[in-house]
Amino acid sequence: MNLFRLSLSWLRAQPLNTALNLLLLALGMATITLILLLGHQLQDRLSRDAQGIDLVLGAKGSPLQIILANLYHLDVPTGNIPLHEAMQLSRDPLVARAIPIALGDNYRGYRIVGSSHDYPRHYAAGVTEGRLWRRPMEVVIGHEVARSTGLKVGDHFDGTHGLSKGGELHGDQKYKVVGILHRNASVIDRLVLTSVESVWAVHEKHDHDHNHAAERHDDEVVSHNHDYHGHGHADAHHPAPDEAATGHHDGLGLQEATPDRQITAVLIQYRSPLAAALLPRQINARGQLQAAVPAVELSRLLQLLGIGMDTLRLFGLLLILSAGLSMFIALYNNLRERQYDLAVLRSLGASRLRLMNLVLLEGVILAVLGTLLGLAGGHLAAELIGQWLPQAQQLDLRGFIWLQAEWGLLLFALLLGLLAALIPALSAYRSDIARILARG
Repeated sequence: MNLFRLSLSWLRAQPLNTALNLLLLALGMATITLILLLGHQLQDRLSRDAQGIDLVLGAKGSPLQIILANLYHLDVPTGNIPLHEAMQLSRDPLVARAIPIALGDNYRGYRIVGSSHDYPRHYAAGVTEGRLWRRPMEVVIGHEVARSTGLKVGDHFDGTHGLSKGGELHGDQKYKVVGILHRNASVIDRLVLTSVESVWAVHEKHDHDHNHAAERHDDEVVSHNHDYHGHGHADAHHPAPDEAATGHHDGLGLQEATPDRQITAVLIQYRSPLAAALLPRQINARGQLQAAVPAVELSRLLQLLGIGMDTLRLFGLLLILSAGLSMFIALYNNLRERQYDLAVLRSLGASRLRLMNLVLLEGVILAVLGTLLGLAGGHLAAELIGQWLPQAQQLDLRGFIWLQAEWGLLLFALLLGLLAALIPALSAYRSDIARILARG
């Protein structure tokens, strides 16, 4: 007697009950699988992007917003900071490396970030085609940008004003693609990198044109300082990069000839552990500057996200427990209907233990099938979310990966199936076949 085939035939004989049990268990497992994938990849991506950055210097405001805007490029900046103060800080003996960040424009939703060559170097983002930028208006694009937009080395494009799609086009200032970075699964993949001087040049021209428009409209010179739709952009009110080319470089890799320019933020790497105790306090004591520590803000962010994830995880667990209860009820009811069949099998030579194993196997089959469906559904949902939702695309969410925790889900489902079938199986073991056969 083949127990597996017999168990399957009994499950097929109750299609509605079987389908309901599988659906409940699959939904619960899919929910928990999706939460595991989201949580693992989110934490891994955020930790990887923040690795090696000890401090982010930005304008006064929310430290979490500073981190999200300038480190992860998921929010708008709190404003700009004076270049001369950033230069002064970069020379501090406690600072090992200071990477400037200048924001203000985008191309098809991908941010154009002005920085130094230290930025891609920090993420070990090598050039797979072309080279890094050498002069203003040259850009290097990340792997995701190249894949999504189709830009190639030698192409020219116009930046769009602001940090999201739909802004004003900078049609008179074209960027030239001189390099494409290889994929390295970091924030660099979805950025367009250029020099800070490029961002200054574009916005200097933008401010100049708007000032002249205001003069023609009001017949007077208007002091103009844009906030660019609330996005802190690198300000530019002085000579273009070529005119400042004779200046020497400071610790940020920028020209020092015009120190009253502005940038958006500075990513800082400490030289010694002592800097963690001294630098943030010194920076926050200054009027316009705010120090944001990625490790602290990342912990806060994950804690906030964890509340929602725990709620969804609890919902998935309730679905799984409901599926276990439903399996128990279905197997118990099925046992009562099959008492005569089990008695016949017993009279044909099947042992009590064999009948018990037959019922247990039904629970295990339901649990394993429901779990496999749930795991497949959770992975598929994660992949679809990663492909379709722009926010998930920024995090590079993928569904076709396997986590060690999923082995635990399989084991939990197996135990749940055995537990749900245990009482019906014991009832089958203790059944009085003579009385059942006599009753007919």
